[in-house]
Amino acid sequence: MTTLSSHVLDTATGAPARGLRVELLDARRVVLAQATTDDDGRVKGLGPELVPGDYTVVFHTSDYFQSQGQVGFYPKVTVEFHVAGDPHYHVPLLLSPYGYSTYRGS
Repeated sequence: MTTLSSHVLDTATGAPARGLRVELLDARRVVLAQATTDDDGRVKGLGPELVPGDYTVVFHTSDYFQSQGQVGFYPKVTVEFHVAGDPHYHVPLLLSPYGYSTYRGS
């Protein structure tokens, strides 16, 4: 079974990004799942079991920054990735109002 998780850290505050909406889309851009980051900025299980193919994770950063009383430059962060059949994928996001970084985590 191949699973997906995520972790979002607000690097401007040095704290987890709580309450950030995250979506998982398949290659046809169909929404497979939605979740909101927990108090630790994590989404532990996003979506159904993944089969090999291309996917997109959409982080709704504008909503998050508005909830913090801020305005961010990027309204959404979209990360496309390929599943090759490993048992687990982790897509973290390091976020600030004017920049972001992502990588394949463990």
